[in-house]
Amino acid sequence: MTFIAVKFNVKKNQRNIIKTHSKKNNLNNLNCSLENKFFSTRKKIIELFTIGAGLILAPSSSKAAPKKLGNWEKINLPVDTVLFDLDFVKDDPQHGWLVGAKGTFLETIDGGKTWSPRAFANLDPDEELTYRFENISFSGNDGWVIGKPAIMLHTKDGGKTWLRVPLSPKLPGEPTLVVALGPDVAEMTTSSGAVYITENGGRNWKAKVKETIDSTLNRTISSGISGASYFTGSIIGVIRDNSGSYLAISRRGNFFLTWKPDQEFWIPRPRDTSRRIQAMGFIEGDSKKGIWMSTKGGGLSFSKEKTDFESVNSFEFENSNIKTGGYGILDVAFRNKDELWVACGGGTLYKSEDGGKTWEKKENEKLAANLYKIKFFNPDLGFALGSNGVLLKYVP
Repeated sequence: MTFIAVKFNVKKNQRNIIKTHSKKNNLNNLNCSLENKFFSTRKKIIELFTIGAGLILAPSSSKAAPKKLGNWEKINLPVDTVLFDLDFVKDDPQHGWLVGAKGTFLETIDGGKTWSPRAFANLDPDEELTYRFENISFSGNDGWVIGKPAIMLHTKDGGKTWLRVPLSPKLPGEPTLVVALGPDVAEMTTSSGAVYITENGGRNWKAKVKETIDSTLNRTISSGISGASYFTGSIIGVIRDNSGSYLAISRRGNFFLTWKPDQEFWIPRPRDTSRRIQAMGFIEGDSKKGIWMSTKGGGLSFSKEKTDFESVNSFEFENSNIKTGGYGILDVAFRNKDELWVACGGGTLYKSEDGGKTWEKKENEKLAANLYKIKFFNPDLGFALGSNGVLLKYVP
């Protein structure tokens, strides 16, 4: 399957934001001229509830002080949903957004100490609850959100207003990752391995990969990649490093794939263990420094040498001596080159201060949640996200 560029035009006088708080029939439809079948022909403005220049705050469920848990403190949130991602407005590092299941959309203006729920003025409350916002990314005031059912949102003002960019069901796969790269510039990846870039706020998208992963595997099935013949047609755990290189895991965890800019297709790579892959990522967010891999049952390994995404040779990994008691490792985050944190099932955290050679289990009060993601924005600002509305903030 070949991907082609998507182009459509929007008249300037049709991009005015509707100033209304009504919840019905108030989406600003923008007529477009579409030249490709993958994307729909309308854009819609979504507004947050406003009064003057401010935002209406939904009441918080708790005013209690954060609970200290070693190097982390549990932040009280007004939701008990699964939390998927958060990011900060780069032009205002105290201003951030947290997204999750059941329409969870929270905002902070104090660096993540407190969070307030936001609701969209243009969506019926029942409709909003159906969305699971999974990924958010900011560059300056420019931000993007994707979720399920397939939805994409774009803001140019730090989140005061959001432009909805509807996606056609004919898009190859579902959006799995969006990364803001600059004013009106973003990259989007789908579950079929399509990588698109927009340089004008989503008006048109250009394909960067020439074929789906299905097509790639049909050509390389004889290469001996274990599990490739059972490929389900979709990928998970898509990660992008700062240079634009990508990692992805086959949905069954049989093998993984890599892609870097200017390559025409993804390169499938075998795992070097009998255990299936659980999660992967880049060391310090840089593919040149290597990658880490966690496997089912609590295994963790790091690439032995700097990874060459140009080579088709297998990567060699070295096991890390971490004992999780069988709990799966869901994420690994680098606070700096020596200090690592691992999130496991059961709400457990592990810490290494020697680059992953030795580990210390952090004995926290039992969290009634799994921790899915750890993000450090700088050495003193980090968060761990989990189920049941659990959010931990790093304490230096």
